[in-house]
Amino acid sequence: MENFISLIALFVIVASIVSSSVRIVQEYERGVIFRLGRYVGVRGPGLFFLIPLIERMQKVDLRTVTMDVPAQEAITKDNVTVKVNAVVYFRVIEPANAVIKVLDHVRATSQLAQTTLRSVLGQSDLDELLAHREQLNQRLQQIIDEGTEPWGVKVSLVEIRDVELPQSMQRAMAAQAEAERERRAKIIHADGEFQAAEKLAEAARIISTQPASLQLRYLQTLTEIASDKSNILVFPVPMDLFKAITERLGDK
Repeated sequence: MENFISLIALFVIVASIVSSSVRIVQEYERGVIFRLGRYVGVRGPGLFFLIPLIERMQKVDLRTVTMDVPAQEAITKDNVTVKVNAVVYFRVIEPANAVIKVLDHVRATSQLAQTTLRSVLGQSDLDELLAHREQLNQRLQQIIDEGTEPWGVKVSLVEIRDVELPQSMQRAMAAQAEAERERRAKIIHADGEFQAAEKLAEAARIISTQPASLQLRYLQTLTEIASDKSNILVFPVPMDLFKAITERLGDK
């Protein structure tokens, strides 16, 4: 009986040792192998056997990580306080460096992204932040990628998502936009008046050379007014016409 129990115990120990030495690495993972604490290589994907109590494996995920950068408050180059958040896309391309050279590559990348975002905002104007966001995204991506390169992390994209401005600045920008629209409206109105004056001057020159055209225009205006029966039309008659009629009647 004791031999049977000892055999079962031995079997359990052997099974646990064998199970601890068998590792399965997924297609999107890589296993970093350490033998007695020394790095010996990267394995995966597939089924692998480790030397029990001698070798140890740490898995690293190679898929792209989408990480939100919390809203960072910073003062721009033109002394405007803003809050900006962003999103960073990165992945591990060197599993060994991601394990050996940094304690937690995800947290390290997050902290680097936050400090870089504040730094870049402090070097940029508000107009650049609002109108040239694509250039800021490229600058952030380049700086963060350079910082994470020793860790075996590749930053592929950085996007600024939201820019929060103080209420006073929003009111000032709204007033500026309204003033700009009024300026454009006045310029358009003045341009219309200038063109109308040019046309009127040209018409006056034509009428001055052809006096009959003024009379024709006068008659055309009377015709337009007479089209509405509700209007009372006052037609001025030259006194010379009445004089000619009275003289003719006197002769008779």
